[in-house]
Amino acid sequence: LRFDEKVRVVVFKSEVKGVFCAGADLKERAKMDDAEVGHFVKRLRNLMDEIAALPVPTIAAIDGYALGGGLELALACDLRVAASSAKMGLIETTRGLLPGAGGTQRLPRCVGIGLAKELIFTGRQIDGQQAFSMGLVNHTVPQNSEGDAAYQRALTLAKEILPQAPFAVKMGKLAINRGMEV
Repeated sequence: LRFDEKVRVVVFKSEVKGVFCAGADLKERAKMDDAEVGHFVKRLRNLMDEIAALPVPTIAAIDGYALGGGLELALACDLRVAASSAKMGLIETTRGLLPGAGGTQRLPRCVGIGLAKELIFTGRQIDGQQAFSMGLVNHTVPQNSEGDAAYQRALTLAKEILPQAPFAVKMGKLAINRGMEV
């Protein structure tokens, strides 16, 4: 995707109804030794960094659960759209873990340091409306009978981006991302 000039916007969605991304398989992770866990977390963090570094806008369509690494995937995207019934949270502390794929950096940038600490320390799950009110998602929509309301709104948002000058959009993303690092 990074090198395909025809790609102008990437929308991330799930094919599993009611779930955006449930995060890592913790039962599988429990069977890993320390070296394997380190390698796994590093690969996951690199994947999220690659998604965040895509030169085109990325949109997460959250139509269900986005927990742990699933929310970290959504946070790696530029924009997030959630169904009001979606459930999100960096729940790792409830399992004796820490968010390891960039959530501890990206969540505070979205919602502020104090609220990010509260959400991470408590492992609290929030719905799409709560996520919207705190700035975690750009848009929230009522879920439809097909279970893809967030995806449909994400497509509408992508269609708003498409007519804009591709180079200007890419440079805008780059300027914003670099400015956030200053």
